[in-house]
This record gives sequence, C-alpha cells and structure tokens, in this order.
Amino acid sequence: MNANLFERLFRNIPDGNKVAVETPSGDRITYDELIAWSGRMANTLVSLGVAPGDRVAAQVEKSATALVLYLATVRAGGVFLPLNTAYTPAEIEYFLGDAEPALFVCDPKLQGVLAPIATKIGAAVATLDPKGGGNLAADAAVAQDTFHTVQRSPDDLGAILYTSGTTGRSKGAMLTHENLASNAEALRHAWHYTSDDALIHALPIFHTHGLFVASNVSLLSGASMFFLPRFDVDQIFAVLPRATTMMGVPTFYVRLLQDERLTREATAHMRLFVSGSAPLLAETHREWQARTGHAILERYGMTETNMNTSNPYDGERVPGTVGFPLPGVLVRITNPETGTPVGTNEIGMIEVRGPNVFKGYWRMPEKTAAEFRADGFFITGDLGKVDERGYVHIVGRGKDLVITGGYNVYPKEIETEIDAIPGVMESAVVGLPHRDFGEGVTAFVVETNRAQMSEEEILRTLGSRLAKYKLPKRVLFIDELPRNTMGKVQKNVLRETYRELYR
Repeated sequence: MNANLFERLFRNIPDGNKVAVETPSGDRITYDELIAWSGRMANTLVSLGVAPGDRVAAQVEKSATALVLYLATVRAGGVFLPLNTAYTPAEIEYFLGDAEPALFVCDPKLQGVLAPIATKIGAAVATLDPKGGGNLAADAAVAQDTFHTVQRSPDDLGAILYTSGTTGRSKGAMLTHENLASNAEALRHAWHYTSDDALIHALPIFHTHGLFVASNVSLLSGASMFFLPRFDVDQIFAVLPRATTMMGVPTFYVRLLQDERLTREATAHMRLFVSGSAPLLAETHREWQARTGHAILERYGMTETNMNTSNPYDGERVPGTVGFPLPGVLVRITNPETGTPVGTNEIGMIEVRGPNVFKGYWRMPEKTAAEFRADGFFITGDLGKVDERGYVHIVGRGKDLVITGGYNVYPKEIETEIDAIPGVMESAVVGLPHRDFGEGVTAFVVETNRAQMSEEEILRTLGSRLAKYKLPKRVLFIDELPRNTMGKVQKNVLRETYRELYR
C-alpha cells in the first residue's frame, strides 16, 4: 500500500462534492476539485525538474494555491520546505544553501532579490503571489489534472521544517510521511474530528501548527476549512456562525476577548477551541471559559515531533497543563544530567518516543545522535513534570528558547547580531511574560564607555538582519549583566527582575 501522505489524507473522502476550502473572496473548493488541482500542480512541478526526494522550498503568502503546492509536492514524492514569510534575504540564503532545493517558489515582488540566491545553488525559480497568481499558478492552470501519486514508504521524507539553533544556525527537522500521517490520525481521534466539522483556519502555513495540525487533520477527516489569509477579528466573526472548531495561538484568544461580539450566544454552536504554539496563560483560559462557556483545549508539540500531548476532549482541561500523551506517543520525565526517570511531580527533561518523532536533523548526523537516547526517546529540551493525575506540565525550556506569538526564537541568534553593533559591549536576550504574545523578546544591552545608543538605533539595525517576529519588543540599557561565580550570565535574574515589564 502506498504510504504517501497525500494518498493517506484523501484515501477515504466520504463526499467529493464536499467543500474542502473556502476563502474570504468567495472561492469554494470541493474535495474533487482540490484533488484535480493538486494533480495539475504536481505535473507542473515535475515539468520544472522536481523528482522524488527533491526539496521544494517556498516562501509565499498563505493562499489556497499555496496549500495546493504543499499537497502537490508530497504527491509528487518531493520534500516540502515552507519558509517563514518574514525571513530576510540573508536568512533565505542560508536555508537554500543548506537544503539545496530543486525548486524555490517566491512572491513575484521578491523575485529580483531572491532569484539570484536560488540560481546560485542550482535551483529553478517559480513565483506565487498572495492572491494565488504568478507563473507557477499560470502553468498549473493549463496542466493535466490526472497524476499518479508517487509511491512512498513510511520512512521517506515528506517535509523539512527549520527550527532555530542555540548557536544561531537553524536545523532542518526531517519529517517522514509516517510522522505526518500518524500524528494527523492521532489528533483526529483525540479531538473527535469528523466530516461535519468546519475549521476557522487563520494560522500561517509555514510551520507545524497551521500546515500539519490544522490542514492535515481537517483533510484527513473530510472536514471543511475557512481558509483565512491571516488572523483578522472581523473575518473570524464573519465565519464564526458556520464554524464548529478553531485552532489558534494564545494571541488569537486574547484579542478576541477584547471584542464585545464574543459572547456565550455567539459561540454556543462551537464544538472545540484549540490553543498551542505558545503557553496559554491560565488567566486567559479562565476568562475565555467565563465569557463563552468553552474550555480551551491546550496541547503540546514541537517542530521535531508534531504533537505529543493534549488536554482531553472528554474530561477536565486543566489550565496551565498540556494534558496527556496522544495515542501511540510515550512521554517520560528524566534527570537532565543522568537521563534516569524521575518521580511524580518532579521536574526534569521531557523526552518523547513515537511514530510522530522526526527522522533527524538534515545533514547533521552528530547533532541527531546527541538528541536521542539509546532506546529511541527524543530529548525535547523542554523542562516539565507529570502530576499525580497524569497531566503533563511544561515548567520551562532549556537552551533559553523564547516562544513569542507561536514562533520559536533563540536568544543567541539575536545576541550575536546585537553584539556586532558598534558601541555594544555585550547583550542578553530573554523572554518575558506578555499577554498578547505569550512571551515578549527582550534585549538587555551593556554599552561601551563611549557609546550613546538608543533603543530605536538597535532595532533599526536588527530590522535589516532578522525576521520581524525575532525583533525585541524592548531594548533596555543596563550597567552590567548579572553573573554567577563562574561568570555565566544569570538570565533567570533578568527574567525575575523585569517579569512585570509588559503587564
């Protein structure tokens, strides 16, 4: 049997005339139309030189055509590599140089800047604009819609997603067809997803949450998606009466709570609200439940593993926890130094094993080996505990990872850029509690004796080197960084001292 993810997503569609994707512009794409469209796109990719195992990199805005590009890539046996639309040309150059894709798809407006980067590493270039236009879409419009889905094994790669590294070098997490399909199956079961569901999809589709969780689970279930280009409060309320579910990051729920249209009556027909990609404040959870009568379901996942745990569909959704391991996923808490399991309510390193866990880091065998235990458990780098009821709690993160608005940011990358600015002696970057973003990236800068710098100057310099979501919300100038007796910067002191900065 063909283990290709595309085959598995569309194998048991109950009704080909059912609307799969609806856009704000009024497009209503049925499952039969989506399959035919993916066939045309797959034929186009092959004509551009994409062969099984080749990478297809895409830095494009969210659209129905962009979703089809993903589906067509895996259908053709390619490896899909979505890239954050906020990445700068300097960042794109690293990703393309590392992944060496056969094809790079970008916005026509950026073709002049980005095409030379792709050409340098031998990649073909195609364009796709925010409205679903561009030469890739034009070529696909006249291609044949019949396409024999390429045979893939469960262990073949379906996607590579880059996740930031503590040294500033991003790592490509290799996700197989089995990783993606098994996780979609587990979530469909855990969240009681059916073809009767209609999802409000306002997430971006360049990372796990929007592309693999929201899209894959909906398609696997034969459900419908209201495919919104971005989070927009008015658009959310426009489609809310016809929806049954919504997946979002904490920022979505915070901003909806600020709107008087959010009432118990307006959400009475809804079945499920899911939050992830960043910690949901317990106060937001309680406020949402008081206002709507719904308890938000929070889950825990990461780029390398897809989803690991979820609060129960039937049962208590405990604020501040991420629930229980998903079917087929094993979670354990270990001593970070020895790797031995710890007891109930003891804090340690979260380790996971299951069909959802990635194959390894692209072209980094030593790094891959270092992140796995001998018995196959992946060391997540997250600190947590399991309470007496079995609920998993995330209590902190190793390696100083900051999650802001659902995006992973590693301080070392930002610190390196700040330290290179003339007049900066040293810097430290931490995440501080932020109501809208979960955590706000915050930079602390120590100047040289002669420097007279400003916050605006630092941010302006960083703006040309880093994606917008990585930019500090604030830059604070201090006399010296707190250190322990070994000279190590005590970021915990900074976090505690300034924890109320965004309150």
